[in-house]
Amino acid sequence: MGLFGKAEKKLEGAVGGVFARAFKGDVQPVEITQRLCKELDAEAQVLSHDKSLVPNGFLVELSKHDYARLFPFSKTMNAEISAELKDYAAEHSYVFDGPIAITYEERPDLPIGRFEVSSASLAAVEAGAEADLRPRQGQLVLEVNGVRHPLTGPSLVIGRGSEADLRINDPGISRQHAKIVVSQDGGRTRVVVQDLGSTNGIIVDGQKVAQAELAEGSRIDLGKTQIMVHAPVGR
Repeated sequence: MGLFGKAEKKLEGAVGGVFARAFKGDVQPVEITQRLCKELDAEAQVLSHDKSLVPNGFLVELSKHDYARLFPFSKTMNAEISAELKDYAAEHSYVFDGPIAITYEERPDLPIGRFEVSSASLAAVEAGAEADLRPRQGQLVLEVNGVRHPLTGPSLVIGRGSEADLRINDPGISRQHAKIVVSQDGGRTRVVVQDLGSTNGIIVDGQKVAQAELAEGSRIDLGKTQIMVHAPVGR
């Protein structure tokens, strides 16, 4: 039995077999698995002679009918689909940037049985052992790939290397890429991002800069990773 035949049986078992028996013509979980594997093939970027980087973030857009039917099973489906994607990646020497994330959205213009898939590389993010990232009232927070990191100051180094306070596994980010400095200026908190001589630089709100002051709603682009600045925790 091939990869997708095994995937179908595992997925049917995980959700009680209701899909294949009762919903002919609707979107099936195994079809989503097949499409995501094709997405890996289409988006693979060669890293070396024996490794290719593939996206790890996927958005599946479904018709109103298919979304209502599939979404209640999404947690179980995602566990099984992720396992199949890992197997497929291992067979093709693909590597992921970070943990696999699959989300679903309803798209009213799609007919029953049709779905669309898009993908992106979501870099793995890890706080360094010395970083104090406990939420405190009155501090801006950085959101990276859905995870919020409070800016407790006085500084936070972002980079790919082990010495960074906030490590992001993105090949477009330098080992020590940028520093965020939190200071007091006349009774107000000032937050500034500084480029640390990185290879690809930093972009703040669409403009490439060496240094820029940050505020609620600011967007920082480092490599392929987008970092959002949000309102203080507890405000």
